[in-house]
Amino acid sequence: MKIAVTDIETTGLDADVNEILEIGLVVFDDTNFEILDTFEIKVKPEHPEIHHPKAFEMNGYNEADWKDAVPLSVAMQTYQQKIDGTIFCAHNMNLDYSFIKKAFVRCGIEIERMFDRHQIDLFTVAWAKIPHDRMEKWHLPYICRYLGVPEEPKPHRGKNGATTAYEVYKKLMQ
Repeated sequence: MKIAVTDIETTGLDADVNEILEIGLVVFDDTNFEILDTFEIKVKPEHPEIHHPKAFEMNGYNEADWKDAVPLSVAMQTYQQKIDGTIFCAHNMNLDYSFIKKAFVRCGIEIERMFDRHQIDLFTVAWAKIPHDRMEKWHLPYICRYLGVPEEPKPHRGKNGATTAYEVYKKLMQ
């Protein structure tokens, strides 16, 4: 089966109010962990004034770096082509999936047919596989440290986050 590790950067944490700024993706074969495709795209926010200041600090958003960003509809159409028939996977899957689902709805794209019906929450996989007495916190950087996986560089970027999550998944499953 193909797994689509997705990481998004947003203007905040509320999918009903905030917007996607960037999508990063690593698609791989779960039998041998071979990377089949990678993807990253910056999305031009329609309402950058509606943001949480911490979000822009975390993901390094600035107008100059996003000058060539695409509209959400273009990003989601391209993302749709990349994830067809895959299983969605993310660290903190509920957050990323809520934004992806809202974006597909906003763009008039039917999401139910794209992903396999299963979803993988990397946080839950780590919780099940790592002894709890070994973890101070369950944030991705802590999981990376425990597993010996290099942490995502800052500022956060979609492809870096997806690549880090892929490496964590691979380490947890081997």
